[in-house]
Amino acid sequence: MKYSATTRSISVSVTPTYLGDQSSPEESHYVWRYEVEIENSSDQTVKLVNRYWRITDARGRLHEVRGPGVIGKQPVLKPGQRFEYASSTPLSTSSGFMVGTYEMVSEAGETFDIEIPAFSLDLPADRPVRQGEKASRPHMLH
Repeated sequence: MKYSATTRSISVSVTPTYLGDQSSPEESHYVWRYEVEIENSSDQTVKLVNRYWRITDARGRLHEVRGPGVIGKQPVLKPGQRFEYASSTPLSTSSGFMVGTYEMVSEAGETFDIEIPAFSLDLPADRPVRQGEKASRPHMLH
């Protein structure tokens, strides 16, 4: 499912996916990948300078993440341009949600926040967790 929000003609779309091969339900370790697309439909060039995430698990525990840019980059988007990236997050529960903001700066030096839509982190409907189930984990090569 894709979640979208638009602030000042800059849209943010997020598509989360459960990563069963990196999760271990018997160890209360669940991992989701989320793909983000940021599209600048405004008439200004903007730069993404900071991120702020609120990650909440099914027990209501909140984890906040703040930092410069995304995936080590501070992308500049001219009018009509888009930027895409993917990242992941672990939870200790089988569901939760994320929401946040990106701090942007315009060519004129104006700083403003754009909304990252709230999106849910859920197990696929066809993939129930069973008591004592062992999820496969990727093997690391050294």
